Amino acid sequence: MTNRPLNVWIVDDDQSVRWVLEKALKQADMETRSFERAEHLLEAIDAGAPDVLITDVRMPGMSGLVLLERLRSSCPDLPIIVITAHSDLENAVAAYKGGAFEYLPKPFDIDEAVELVNKAARASGTGTKDLAPKATIASMIGQAPAMQEVFRSIGRLAGSSMTVLITGESGTGKELVAKALHDHSPRSKKSFVALNTSAIASELLESELFGHEKGAFTGADARRIGRFEQADGGTLFLDEIGDMSPALQTRLLRVLAESEFYRVGGQTPIKVDVRVIAATNQDLARAVKGSRFREDLFHRLNVIRINTPPLRNRREDIPLLFRHYLDEAGKELGAPPKSIDADALSVLQGYGWPGNVRQLVNASRRLTVTAPGGMITTDDIPGDLGGGEEPQRAAKEWTRMLASWAERQLHRGDAPLLEQALPEFEKTLIEIAMSRTNGHRQEAAKLLGWGRNTLARKMKALHLD
Repeated sequence: MTNRPLNVWIVDDDQSVRWVLEKALKQADMETRSFERAEHLLEAIDAGAPDVLITDVRMPGMSGLVLLERLRSSCPDLPIIVITAHSDLENAVAAYKGGAFEYLPKPFDIDEAVELVNKAARASGTGTKDLAPKATIASMIGQAPAMQEVFRSIGRLAGSSMTVLITGESGTGKELVAKALHDHSPRSKKSFVALNTSAIASELLESELFGHEKGAFTGADARRIGRFEQADGGTLFLDEIGDMSPALQTRLLRVLAESEFYRVGGQTPIKVDVRVIAATNQDLARAVKGSRFREDLFHRLNVIRINTPPLRNRREDIPLLFRHYLDEAGKELGAPPKSIDADALSVLQGYGWPGNVRQLVNASRRLTVTAPGGMITTDDIPGDLGGGEEPQRAAKEWTRMLASWAERQLHRGDAPLLEQALPEFEKTLIEIAMSRTNGHRQEAAKLLGWGRNTLARKMKALHLD
């Protein structure tokens, strides 16, 4: 590939997407060929395959996922990048299971797309996996970059039984991620067993995990099968693993290392084949330094890490989530689901959501009951959910938008943030102040809290003269 330009083919029914990609790839010294339909590409590929293929998912006729399946046998080493505006978990998992090199949700950064093509070309090829039955997890909703990264991680791990550590604040959906990992794994036909280790007294947790024999302790009137045995062949999800006692950490480490354990009071080792997925809202690395968590157990659990983002870092998902849970609340009450207007949604997007998605679910139920009409308005939003005076909402709105911009920039690797944001911030305020004073610099400087010379210097630097 070093002696000739890369040959990249594009399949997308949207002419504007094809045009943008063609222009960017050609500027990067690559050759391109575009197709409106997957069928046309299949006809052309018989004469020779490209170095990299970019395909949309939803197109008239053959979909991108069906195209992936067709190309797995005829061009197994062809790296394929999937792009789609319908960026949900199911599409992400299906793309990776279909053999996609990478999954890129629309709208995408064009520089990121070009770099991804180069990365795909450098790869020797992508393995292919058999498509598995899809699992529907409706509450895993997200268009935000942080959630798309979670979807990518689940897709990349499809077909794997690796140990995973899920981190994130309380209420961010760690168990949903664990269930998705199980449902899209080779163990999906077997049990998914979940246990919140912090919800059980430490003296009972050992028996809960490993079971006990009859007579092992006072009250043990019969043999009990523990969670490890219940999950044999499947997945065991251990939530809040950071609260586990040092003694149980030692026993858990042994099970992970040897795949066997003894029931409490038992003499016979029990062999199990269990995938362990652990979750915590704590900083386990810090807990290790503080001697509160075993370092060897941390490394056993931290094979692959997935971070579930807090809701304040994925505010653009709040309308999707809230409407979904309003529908769910309506079903629970046996009533038509309520709607919510744009201003009320704006208030909710500006709220901090310390309880994350769990709090949002409860808020949707609460407003379904308390809002008097069929449409939820700003008047229905209580103060503890961000309701209040309009100036407060306006202040939250612009900071929310700033936060969303910063998240997108960091996701693309664009930093430092202040070098990008501060000139635009100052430029906007100067323009407003100058407009308010009809171009009178002395008065505008007073509004801004600057001296006249400072304003003049800033305007020159920002090319506002």
